[in-house]
Amino acid sequence: MSGYAQVLHSLGPPDNMRWERWPISAPAADEVRLRHTAIGFNFADTYHRSGIPHPWLVPPCPVVIGFEAVGIVEDIGSEVTGFKIGDRVAYAVPPLGSYSEVRNYPTKHLVHVPEGLQDKQVAALLLKGMTAYYLLHQTYSVQPGDTILVHAAAGAMGQILCQWGKSLGATIVGTVSTDKKAEAAHEAGCDYPVVRSKESFVDKVWQVSDGEGAAVVYESIGKDTLQRSLDSLRPMGMCAAYGHVSGPPDPVDIIRDLGRRGSLFITRPAIMHYVDKRKDLELAAKKLFDAISSGIVEANVNYEYALKDAPKAHQTVESGKTVGATILTP
Repeated sequence: MSGYAQVLHSLGPPDNMRWERWPISAPAADEVRLRHTAIGFNFADTYHRSGIPHPWLVPPCPVVIGFEAVGIVEDIGSEVTGFKIGDRVAYAVPPLGSYSEVRNYPTKHLVHVPEGLQDKQVAALLLKGMTAYYLLHQTYSVQPGDTILVHAAAGAMGQILCQWGKSLGATIVGTVSTDKKAEAAHEAGCDYPVVRSKESFVDKVWQVSDGEGAAVVYESIGKDTLQRSLDSLRPMGMCAAYGHVSGPPDPVDIIRDLGRRGSLFITRPAIMHYVDKRKDLELAAKKLFDAISSGIVEANVNYEYALKDAPKAHQTVESGKTVGATILTP
């Protein structure tokens, strides 16, 4: 059988993707076949499309990218347990292939979607929400009274970190690029939005923390901000460098950059490591679904594109003008 998909014919700009038929085999023993109902858009999709900086995750072209979606199980492999035809399910880690109407996906990283949650809501939140969970609770366990620094605080990921971090009792400094985005970040729970072109976020952190510094910085910009992020940390503070929109940062000198600043910690957390074990995936998903149900975390889906218009979605997100989440619908 086959279904329509956005097929990437060569790494590069968005228009290298074409809306065309894509063959679907029978599911392998540990797989289910899904018909997608909503697809999450992540900035990492633009990396996979262009080949920078994750070429090892992308099979040779032609290929279908995307790694987050919600769908209905249409068929199951011979060894599948715990899932049945008709189940509403979701996933948020590779293998790639979510930019499609229908696909096969291994059950190892598949979760059931609870009643009461909408497909579009889950598609916008699953990856980012589980990422926020481990960043706030495992990479560094945020405590009441902590000052935390969130970069790109008006983006989909940044807003979730602000919402959830605020519920934990943190004081949040967030960086943004415009006054409009500062308003969006504030509405999401950011106490002190900082427009990077107008004000020093380093100075703001030290000011609002009474000279203590940030307990943790959630670093998603990369090259343009990493060194100043380290300057914002208190002694023994944590830099969680989970993204690099401006490009990979320069190498970090463990003596000059970490030791001399106060025995700092730096890590490059990635979701596939935090949810690789089934019990960890189920815990992260449950914590997220509970946070959604209780109103702590909201999807804020501000952009919705038909899957056939995915190149337009890429162009819009890469422009840096979006606020909140983007999803695709088959």
